[in-house]
Amino acid sequence: MSDTQYLAAKTIDEAVDAHAKANGSARFLAGGTDLLVQIKSGIRKPNLVIDIKKIVELNSIKEISDNEFMVGASVSGANLNRNPKFAKLWPGVLEAFRLIGSEQIQGRASLGGNLCNGSPAGDSVPALIAAGCKAVIAGPEGRKEIPIENFHLGPGKTILENGQMLVSLKFPKRNKNSSDAYLRMTPRTEMDIAVVGCGVNISMVNGICTNARVSLGAVAPTPLLIKEATEIMVGSSLDEYTLDKVSKICMDACNPINDKRGTIEYRTKVAGVLFKRTTNIAVDRIIGN
Repeated sequence: MSDTQYLAAKTIDEAVDAHAKANGSARFLAGGTDLLVQIKSGIRKPNLVIDIKKIVELNSIKEISDNEFMVGASVSGANLNRNPKFAKLWPGVLEAFRLIGSEQIQGRASLGGNLCNGSPAGDSVPALIAAGCKAVIAGPEGRKEIPIENFHLGPGKTILENGQMLVSLKFPKRNKNSSDAYLRMTPRTEMDIAVVGCGVNISMVNGICTNARVSLGAVAPTPLLIKEATEIMVGSSLDEYTLDKVSKICMDACNPINDKRGTIEYRTKVAGVLFKRTTNIAVDRIIGN
């Protein structure tokens, strides 16, 4: 890393300008839990590392209206865990985030960094997609909001272009009788990459599902939003027949790879199983079990 320049940006404009001028040879440093490892191993060789930890907005958790949150891209898992209202509204998001590394890593790792790493197996991403979260992106032409399900283009690839930076994650207003959950399957209990991850976010009124979002990770080149699941779940009581039907849809949506963690057949089967388990956890949270 001796030839790599370092800049501790104090404002978003400074960071974006420096990134644009580097013309593709710069990397943003949020927590550094992925980037520093990649640089040390030679996977990444940036000419410039732009530290964005000193930018106030990127390290802030704001309730922009009642039950609607904006979480800065550099906010650590440890700090987000300390926000009691966010934890109550989005337990599934925090479930996913807590699976990223050890307790020590949680002091540095951020939702924004996990998202920008571009891994199809990133634990936080299916939970963010299920939540209906949007990425707020700053660039030379101003800011824009992108649904998280449109953020990834392939393994290690995102929609971020030269001079663009993830600023924050915008969570939608949380209605009553709603909750979410996240589960993953890994070969080892702790500190491993997901074989399959599943995020589910639902709302129910009088025992009937009024809103549902289902997302899968590690089963395709990018994390998936299972849109057909929403169409079937909404209007149902989430009975066994409905869950079995959506489980099959989740399995059909999979396009995984064979690797040392799991076969195509195994990942596909687990996706269906995890969907049902995750949905039941979200339902139990709504009814207070």
